[in-house]
Amino acid sequence: MVPEIDQHAFADRLQDGAYVVDVREAREYRPGHVPGAINLPLSLLPVRLSEVPKDRPVYVICQAGGRSAQATLLMRGVGIDARSVAGGTGEWIASGRPVDTAA
Repeated sequence: MVPEIDQHAFADRLQDGAYVVDVREAREYRPGHVPGAINLPLSLLPVRLSEVPKDRPVYVICQAGGRSAQATLLMRGVGIDARSVAGGTGEWIASGRPVDTAA
């Protein structure tokens, strides 16, 4: 089972400075993403895992939850305390939460 965090709890963690990885492709990330999220596409994740911290929780987000679940399992397999954000960026935006468009 993939460890997951709901949108409300994720919003609280984000306010506390959570480390967020957005695993969507750059063309999806640029138009709108969670503020502070680092873009690390799932397609590149296996070769860039060393960039993800192992000393704190990592929150993984995509558009709806499928890719973030895959990425979470991959990260956990190498000792990263990763959690998938339920509902993804789509739910984040639909709820009216802040969105960043800077690359």
